[in-house]
Amino acid sequence: MSRQISELEGTLGQLIQEHVRLLAHATAHGAAMQAFDLRKMDDIGREQESARLRITSLEQRRRVIVQQIARAMNLPGEPTIAKLAALNPEHAQSLLSLRAQLKDVVEQVAARAKISGKVAGAVLGHLNTVVRLLAGAVERAGLYTKNGVPSVSSRIGGMEAVG
Repeated sequence: MSRQISELEGTLGQLIQEHVRLLAHATAHGAAMQAFDLRKMDDIGREQESARLRITSLEQRRRVIVQQIARAMNLPGEPTIAKLAALNPEHAQSLLSLRAQLKDVVEQVAARAKISGKVAGAVLGHLNTVVRLLAGAVERAGLYTKNGVPSVSSRIGGMEAVG
């Protein structure tokens, strides 16, 4: 049992490290978005995705370990870290400390992702406006003055009225 608890502690530690990496990537991605550095945004996006995949595999491993511990202790369902800490007083301090650290880092990642999402939404809104303006200009193709202002004919002929 102690081996499985130690394995759970190790997995929680690895989850914390991966979330810290993801937080660093998210912070760098936000800075790249502010600088509008597309290449850096793309590179950091790939690094974020690989960190997410590692987190997913570590989370699956954590669940398997918790299920093994639950079966060994005849516990119904999937127990929480707090419940496992209560049932294993010699590892309680370590488990609760790791749980608190993981929770803190996950909250930081969520806050950073929310900020990045808002910035990305604002940038996409501006790009949408530019595309609409361009589409409107293309739709009304005609002659333009040297200043870029479309010239409007003073009289509308029969062909223009129909078109």
